[in-house]
Amino acid sequence: MATFLWSRGEPATDWSPLEHFHRKSSALLRLWRGFMTARCFVAVVLLLLQAVAFALRQPLQMAAVGLSTGYLVATLLAARYAPLQPPIRGFGAAWLATIGIDLLVFTALQVLQVGSINYTPLFALPVLMGAVLGTEMVGLGTTAAVTLLLLGHAGWFWLWEAADASPRFVQAALTGTGLFVVALLAHELARRLAREEALAQRNRSNAQMHAQVNDLVIETLSEGVLVIDAQGDVHAANPAADAILGQGLAGLSLPFALNAHPAWNALADLAHQTFVRRTPQSKETPIAQPHGAAREVRVRTRLTPTRDPQAESLCVMFLQDLRELEARIRTEKLAAMGRMSAAVAHEIRNPLAAITQASALLGEDLVDPAHRQLTTMVQQNAQRLSRIVDDVLDVARVRQQRVLPLGEQVALDPTVRALAEEWIHHAQHQGVRLTLDASPSDVRFDVEHLRRILVNLLDNAARYASDRDGAIQVATGFNAAGRASLQIWSDGAPLEPAVQRHLFEPFFSSESRSSGLGLFLCRELCERHGATIGYERRALTAAGPEGNEFFITFAAAETRLTQ
Repeated sequence: MATFLWSRGEPATDWSPLEHFHRKSSALLRLWRGFMTARCFVAVVLLLLQAVAFALRQPLQMAAVGLSTGYLVATLLAARYAPLQPPIRGFGAAWLATIGIDLLVFTALQVLQVGSINYTPLFALPVLMGAVLGTEMVGLGTTAAVTLLLLGHAGWFWLWEAADASPRFVQAALTGTGLFVVALLAHELARRLAREEALAQRNRSNAQMHAQVNDLVIETLSEGVLVIDAQGDVHAANPAADAILGQGLAGLSLPFALNAHPAWNALADLAHQTFVRRTPQSKETPIAQPHGAAREVRVRTRLTPTRDPQAESLCVMFLQDLRELEARIRTEKLAAMGRMSAAVAHEIRNPLAAITQASALLGEDLVDPAHRQLTTMVQQNAQRLSRIVDDVLDVARVRQQRVLPLGEQVALDPTVRALAEEWIHHAQHQGVRLTLDASPSDVRFDVEHLRRILVNLLDNAARYASDRDGAIQVATGFNAAGRASLQIWSDGAPLEPAVQRHLFEPFFSSESRSSGLGLFLCRELCERHGATIGYERRALTAAGPEGNEFFITFAAAETRLTQ
């Protein structure tokens, strides 16, 4: 199975991997919501700490309570209304609305520190926010601001307190150093997360694209495809496999056992051999069909490669209808026939011209009416053979259809009646029924071409129809668009779907004794006259049996222009 690898160029930008992560990643939204929730939680804890301190009979600091309350309101408003505009590139409005408020509140609480409560650990929250949600400059700048605030608080204590302030300076320096380490690590982890998620998103997008392309290719393949595991269960099948195997494959729920149907036992055995021998297998085998004879199918198997020793390979089985393969070969033969058409025309036309001329000269000297009738028959059939040669050569060369002169218009109903009765007389088939309702319509068609089409279709119908009266019916009429039409219906068995797809292809026939050119030439002759030919399986009446119908829709007849 082919794998399609596409590469798509992306516009160049000056974003860092973290900025790309900020703009593209859904994980950033979760981190943002996490930080917003953490800020609200910290605000609630600060209020609870004030309540606990008051319960322990410590002096109530109204300023601290006010700061905690205001901080809670600010965090709630920020979580609800603050726009997410990553990354935080500088110390502007986005930074002030979140990190700046945190620094202001935590610093004020640190200055108003009462009792044993230490607010220094809270500074880790804005440092992490700046490092993860902002650029490297914002992260390091926020950490530097926190360090300066801690050193400033130590200096404030040194100015207003008589005690030794050196421990506070040392503690502020160590805390700032630790926060710088935390900021750098958090920023690097965020960048790594950005790169990994961006790579995962690209890989997932490529995998989805490849899966969609592969699905489309497999769905449209003319070959049937089955994907089978080591236990013999089918995990995937395309429409072509259903058309080739039949037996209602499309209605089965995946996965299903390949040997569930007796007609597929040969396929199950070939898949088993593929897994046992670990090599591709090939075989031509008949597959029984629900209607008609078994279908000869070429089966090829291949194992999917796997890099993981623990993972099991799958067997991909390709099914090819040999009749379709033969039809393509016949089409190639037709192309070869076109290349030699000039030589054929020269070699056939010269003898035909000699036969025609000789019969004409012979007819001048004959007196016996019987002999003259024989020479006339020779001339007529030589002329007919000449026209057949011209038509076959036209098909082989795929010449542009010619526009017939107005003189080649025919009255449809009388012509069809005469041609059909002539065929009935020669074929001695009495089960033909005529229903001619297209009078007085004239159609643009050559009489001899119409004869060949009608005789060909009646011969095909007689080959498969029963002997009852009305087994073959020839009808004329008008379609919904008002164009004249001709239908040849017979009560023969339904055609297989594979046969229907190739009905009008050259050299395709369900019988070995047929050349496979009859319906193809019928189609070419119809197209030359602007008509169309088709096939359908239908019943003539609601209560009647179904049959095979070939129908021809004629082009509108031209009218002569008066001078």
